[in-house]
Amino acid sequence: MPKILFVLTGADFWTLADGTKHPTGFWAEEAAAPYEALTAAGYEVVVATPGGVVPTVDKSSLAPEFNGGQEGADKVAATLDSMTELQHPLRLEDVDLADYAAVFYPGGHGPMEDLSVDATSGALLIEALNSGKPLAVVCHGPAALLAATEADGSNAFAGYRVAAFTNEEETQSGFADKAKWLLESRLVEAGVDVQVGEPWAPKVIVDRNLITGQNPASSAPLAERLLETLR
Repeated sequence: MPKILFVLTGADFWTLADGTKHPTGFWAEEAAAPYEALTAAGYEVVVATPGGVVPTVDKSSLAPEFNGGQEGADKVAATLDSMTELQHPLRLEDVDLADYAAVFYPGGHGPMEDLSVDATSGALLIEALNSGKPLAVVCHGPAALLAATEADGSNAFAGYRVAAFTNEEETQSGFADKAKWLLESRLVEAGVDVQVGEPWAPKVIVDRNLITGQNPASSAPLAERLLETLR
């Protein structure tokens, strides 16, 4: 059974501009929807985090208002409960890309805290990009791209068309004026060609072997594009 690597944040907080530690982690739907699609298609999911810490789900991402109602929230929670892989993650430092058919990074504000500056993750992203294997990243997951620095100091994803959580979405979520930095702005500064779609509407961009999604609503469509690429 071919394996797909899910790289999740190990952070359970996001440090805001005033030093406050906002509780967070990974966003439930962004892990659950792709997991369901990929495992249903016969792929084995392996989870890795920095240091092999058990990842924390952002509790707010389990709320009915973010899952289309209570039924949707219950479904996402049940999927996470079934993901035993979450309880036994690999150390990101021990991952061998050769073992996997593809790599996927879900979001949540957690990656803004750790993966955005994680050199091991950055090196894995560069290796995945250069390998030609499908690399899928959604919502705040593209924060990890900021750590993908080449030897000359440039970003490996400079010039790539990417969808990521937008400044407008961060503003509407109430965090834009509290954050140390905004994902869309920082990606643009790194030379990434951020493609901005309508707030909260699904948007998936494919550029070479890189597949990116803008927001939680993009996670299921992104998984479908990933599966199409793998077929």
